[in-house]
Amino acid sequence: MDSDYPLVSVLIPAYNHESYIQMTIQSIINQSYQNIELIIVDDGSSDSTLDKIQEFKAQCDERFVRFHYETQTNQGTCATLNKLIQSARGEFIFIIASDDIAKPRLISKEVEFLTSNKDYALVVFDNEFIDENGKICYWSFDKEKVYDIKDAFADTFGHYLQKKRKFKFTSNKFGQYKYLRKTNHVPNGYLIRKSIFEQIGLYTPLAPLEDYWLMLQISKYSKLKFIDEAQFSYRWHGKNTAAKDEYLKELADQTRKYEREFIKTLDLNTVLPDVEYFIKRGKKYKTVGIPYLFEIKKYKNKNLKLKTKEFFIFNKMIFSQIKHF
Repeated sequence: MDSDYPLVSVLIPAYNHESYIQMTIQSIINQSYQNIELIIVDDGSSDSTLDKIQEFKAQCDERFVRFHYETQTNQGTCATLNKLIQSARGEFIFIIASDDIAKPRLISKEVEFLTSNKDYALVVFDNEFIDENGKICYWSFDKEKVYDIKDAFADTFGHYLQKKRKFKFTSNKFGQYKYLRKTNHVPNGYLIRKSIFEQIGLYTPLAPLEDYWLMLQISKYSKLKFIDEAQFSYRWHGKNTAAKDEYLKELADQTRKYEREFIKTLDLNTVLPDVEYFIKRGKKYKTVGIPYLFEIKKYKNKNLKLKTKEFFIFNKMIFSQIKHF
């Protein structure tokens, strides 16, 4: 494969993964797709993560069209990802955590899809689970590791998310804004068309669940694709953010709260048609929804009675505005 193929920027935000970072880098070295630049930012790790990266410098210089790594004082995931994206020169961006593993043909398969489907900005394959030792495992209903598939609620991350979200990811519901508003459902190991960042901007600490924020923004302007084939290994150990349900819920709530305000600022003419509804709802909540609530009080004070059907329609109209916010 030569430079006629689009450049892919593989970005690794690294933090305290001394036991895994070399396996992550090796999985990128092993990619069948050749036209790759690898950029790593160590976000102030307190262990030997940086040393482990430096040990791979010679191999990375030889394998990639460009290899760059640096360290910084700890700034958090959003700032680190923004630095990585701003450093990227590729047509496509592949983000991988410093403890996960990409199977050898993943990037090649994803590039093939995005180059053939211009109306999509993101493609992702399913994820298998591996434990801290790299052994295949599965998830119980409560995301506990199990090793016998008979005891598993789900054998892959995609299957787990589909059971929880209650729709098939191979349908056109996957990646739609109205479904993502409820909660994120996009697995790991996605390839993104870099040009989409010109529309959506970068990450913000005001929306601290960075993956969720990214998916919400992309879904306003383009389509997302899920392919039901496990081509990515998602490492599951005690330090995963996703393992801390209460903390994860807090981050998701903060992200949704900021999104509710942010969407009101968008131009209807720039987004996909199905997103217009939510923007209009956001703007109506203060200008229309609240006066309706005062109208109820006024009707009550004047002892006015609505017919049963009229009252039902009136209440349905009010609460349908509120439930999305």
